[in-house]
Amino acid sequence: MNKLRFLTAGESHGKGLTGILEGIPSGLSLSPEDIDKELKRRQMGYGRGGRMKIESDHAEIISGVRWGKTIGSPISLLIENRDWKNWQEGMSADAEHAGSIPPVTRPRPGHADLAGALKYGHKDIRNILERSSARETAMRVAIGAIAKKFLSECGINIGSYVIQIGNVKLQESGVRSQKSELKRLFEKAEASPVRCPDDNTSQKMTQLIDEALQKGDTLGGIFEVFATGVPLGLGSHIQWDKRLDGRLAQALMGIQAIKGVEIGTGFEMAERFGSEVMDEIFYDGSQFTVHGLPFYRETNHAGGIEGGMTNGMPIVIRAAMKPIPTLRKPLRSVDIITKEPFEAAYERSDTCAVPAAAVIGEAMTALVIADAFLEKFGGDSFEETKRNVNSYMEYLKQF
Repeated sequence: MNKLRFLTAGESHGKGLTGILEGIPSGLSLSPEDIDKELKRRQMGYGRGGRMKIESDHAEIISGVRWGKTIGSPISLLIENRDWKNWQEGMSADAEHAGSIPPVTRPRPGHADLAGALKYGHKDIRNILERSSARETAMRVAIGAIAKKFLSECGINIGSYVIQIGNVKLQESGVRSQKSELKRLFEKAEASPVRCPDDNTSQKMTQLIDEALQKGDTLGGIFEVFATGVPLGLGSHIQWDKRLDGRLAQALMGIQAIKGVEIGTGFEMAERFGSEVMDEIFYDGSQFTVHGLPFYRETNHAGGIEGGMTNGMPIVIRAAMKPIPTLRKPLRSVDIITKEPFEAAYERSDTCAVPAAAVIGEAMTALVIADAFLEKFGGDSFEETKRNVNSYMEYLKQF
């Protein structure tokens, strides 16, 4: 990231999670409620496990905000782990508590356990699984909530919905091109226990999750993230690492358990003729149809990005999440100390976390777009950023 920087720290059963976000201009209205509402969304979703009954996440703003507005300095956040009271010795920083709980020596297939233990030289896999846990994404959602607030004040809205869990798919096809349609799908998804915008499909998804739970198994799926109101020209074609689609793909692939990302029609393009998947360009000088532009498209196979740059259409991204590898029906593994075969250790987990992953996807998308937005428009204060945006919009209208 070029204009924004963020870091997270903390372990799943440690005292808490911390995060720092640097680069947000001064003068942006921000409250803990702006962040907590996103944390609550992350904790919802049919198929979540026991951790969600323990935690009710709240982000405390430690720095960077004064009297309800950002002041331009780094924003730091703290989310306390409420289960910490049961782990104060087992996850203590003090050497005197060493050995207070047994080591984890049985790596779980599909996790970071074995590779991490070998890489970092740990004979206790807990040193790996505590940080590689998706618990860390709570802080990413908190930091992403700030980016979402910044973007919303600039007319950019980000949302998501689930289009597949297991083999149950949302039957609506094609990449959305209209802001109103995306808003409708998002609102319907928010009322669904699996964040799917179709009631019949939602019911089938919950039934499939129930089946997986009874079998001691897990499920993955696919979610779609969108961003509307994004101005043309974010990102660049001039170098590989400046292309916005590549930056977005990396951000979503960096979410735990995500194994595939596509922009727009993505992989489906490979199956079709070029004449079927290129978004033809039209012009209507009598009205500014797409974010201040008289140029417009009737389709959105490109997902709002061409040549690594936004083209004024909604950004649409899909991400595929693998089934959670922690199973109540354990998979076979090998003890790293005795080298004897065992059934993999079970840590408290979910049956399906695709609805939550979609919310995390929103956060990461917001951070990347906010970074590209500030790269394009700059500004040390929010008012300066808005002036720069308005000037650019006037230029586009007169092009």
